[in-house]
Amino acid sequence: MERLGDLLRRELGRHGPQAGIGDAVAAWPEAVGAEIARNAWPARFTRDGTLIVHARDSVWAFELTQRAAEIRERLSTKAVKFVPGPIPERDAEAVRATPQGSPPLPTPEQAAQAAEWTSQIADEDLRRIVQRAIESGLARAANDRSF
Repeated sequence: MERLGDLLRRELGRHGPQAGIGDAVAAWPEAVGAEIARNAWPARFTRDGTLIVHARDSVWAFELTQRAAEIRERLSTKAVKFVPGPIPERDAEAVRATPQGSPPLPTPEQAAQAAEWTSQIADEDLRRIVQRAIESGLARAANDRSF
């Protein structure tokens, strides 16, 4: 019996350099450490095999560019390039609890309104996600002090 991982790698290998993104993502946290992994994440491979890594902002991209050779060696990849871009959020609750720049928390009334508006959504996970989005929007609108 053939292992599923081997079969999957062989099938993905038909897609050129992108086939290696799974391996890069799996190796990333150990290769760069927790702090960098929270602020930068492998996004894709270019046709020439360069790993494009999204960084939280241009400051992170610049700093990591200074360590590109070291990171490239740890990942055993041809080249690595850091650019500002979206990175996955690890823990939504931890992000929500971050004091600096954190969005305003919804009031109980805003949470109740969001729950009412989403009550007809059958899928529980989707309902929770939409409800949080509405709560956030209501809290931001009520807390908007821009002129």
